[in-house]
Amino acid sequence: MRILVTGGAGFIGSHLCSRLLRENHEVTIVDNFDPYYDPGRKKKQLELVKRAGNFQFIQADLMDKQACRKVFQTKRFDVVIHLAALPGVAYSVKEPLAYVHYDIEMTINVLKCAGETGVSHVIFSSSSSVYGNKADKPLAEDMVDGKVVSPYAASKYGAESFCHSFQHLYGFQLSILRFFTVYGPWARPDMAIPKFAERLSKGLPIEIYGSGTSRDYTYIDDIVDGVHAVLNTNHENETFNIGYGEPISMERLLDNFRKFYPDMEVIQKPWRTGDVVSTWADIAKAETRLGYKSKVSIKDGIEKVVRWIGSCSD
Repeated sequence: MRILVTGGAGFIGSHLCSRLLRENHEVTIVDNFDPYYDPGRKKKQLELVKRAGNFQFIQADLMDKQACRKVFQTKRFDVVIHLAALPGVAYSVKEPLAYVHYDIEMTINVLKCAGETGVSHVIFSSSSSVYGNKADKPLAEDMVDGKVVSPYAASKYGAESFCHSFQHLYGFQLSILRFFTVYGPWARPDMAIPKFAERLSKGLPIEIYGSGTSRDYTYIDDIVDGVHAVLNTNHENETFNIGYGEPISMERLLDNFRKFYPDMEVIQKPWRTGDVVSTWADIAKAETRLGYKSKVSIKDGIEKVVRWIGSCSD
């Protein structure tokens, strides 16, 4: 298949594109190297993707309508996997309008161009944040009610709505994937697990915010498996949770790190505005409809991240 991956130089995108290339898909990556975190890191990730095969790379700002059209004019794409977005809950509280531009306006441009050029299947990466603050219960796909608690979550919720509207206008197949707290090698450095591993490897203290929190931490390989399953399974226009399927408390997460860093220092900080208490993916729909099965436990995932951090510092 001819596949366009937006944000393909990012954490999820680079892992996914490597998988697609190994399966001999014709991959085009578009990325604008946004400085939310070091663009040099994204360029290194692209170098790793090259090991999996040849691909076309286009540096473009998809918030620019003309630039977006030019990308879609390069060839006829069968599938668009739209990963490009501005991440970060805390930053969205400070700069909410940036998320309207990146996560809604850019998505509209991509959807419109996909529809106008006859793309068959659009896969949109959403987030567990769209569920809002529904603590200590598995979150099924039909539990979204719009009561989100951060501008980032609002932008993802709004972008989902635009996905549905453009699917109705153009008739392409639509898959919305709600990812749950993704981690692994090359993860965004502002996320808890990579930040903890990086600081602890240097003997530095780590900070945690609030108490009684838990997250459905999902290893990157499981996320890629989820996208792969959507890409290769016949289904109607659907929304799927892609997660591990188990909430991990902060205490349990720290216990897993303590096995590698027994002398680690933890600093307790106040609750951060925009954070939710917990996330917990109900993955029954993805298991039934897609044959999806999460595989990497938090124990094994943390070990993989710690070993990766160690290999980077050697």
